[in-house]
Amino acid sequence: MIWLAIIGALLIWAVGWFINAQLANSALSARRWVQVLVPVLFGVTILLMWEWLVRMLEVNAVILPPPSAIAVRLANEFPRLWVDFEQTIIKGAMTGYVIGACAAFAVAILADRSPFLTRGILPVGGFMAALPIVGTAPIFVKWLGSDWQSKAAVVGVMVFFPILVNTVAGLRDTTSMQRDLMRTYGAGYWVSLFKLRLPAAMPFIFNGLKVATTLALIGAIVAEFFGSPTVGMGFRISTSVGQLALDMVWAEIVIAAIAGSTFYGLMAWIEARVTFWHPSQRK
Repeated sequence: MIWLAIIGALLIWAVGWFINAQLANSALSARRWVQVLVPVLFGVTILLMWEWLVRMLEVNAVILPPPSAIAVRLANEFPRLWVDFEQTIIKGAMTGYVIGACAAFAVAILADRSPFLTRGILPVGGFMAALPIVGTAPIFVKWLGSDWQSKAAVVGVMVFFPILVNTVAGLRDTTSMQRDLMRTYGAGYWVSLFKLRLPAAMPFIFNGLKVATTLALIGAIVAEFFGSPTVGMGFRISTSVGQLALDMVWAEIVIAAIAGSTFYGLMAWIEARVTFWHPSQRK
């Protein structure tokens, strides 16, 4: 049975590899639908191998449920999963992300105006970034309660530092010749900021925003382990593990992965349209 499972998995992998190689090396490889289809087929291949090995080796569902069982749980529990998604992602993660990003951007502008603030704020920001979430989350839960407000505060703290550092670095990216040229035109600080320095800093700012997308989801989910109402992705994961309902845990993981990938892709899509002039975006 073990050899049959291994041979079958290798056969699935070989077929998937062959199809993807043919698509990637064909004359149609530059087509948009091919660029989308190749990673989709790769993911389908992994899922088929997972399903095959779990079924053939008769792995206990408590240890590793098959993808089909996870899909059934997703379909049957979708209303509850949607409520968890709203509580954790929309309320906790998105609110905290917006607050943290706005605060980081405002502080970066203040720091840019004052070298003293730059020398003082960045070390403090580094200290905040080094704080473990398992230590800060219970504190915010005690301060703000167990609802989504405390999760938003945790997320805001987590995303603040990467956005701050990237924004400050981006605002310093212009050359002395460019700044001197703006001064010869009689441009003050704010004109130079909006006409020259902010556009030049956009690639750096979006790097920070993209890094913060994953931190926001992780922070919101992990913070719910330290106190939450009877709803939320972190709460559902912790209780489902205790009930040995691993298919429910995997269903929450799938939703978190899709949400994270979508959020990151949205930031990359906005970046491509805002920084279309940058060499990294030129086709």
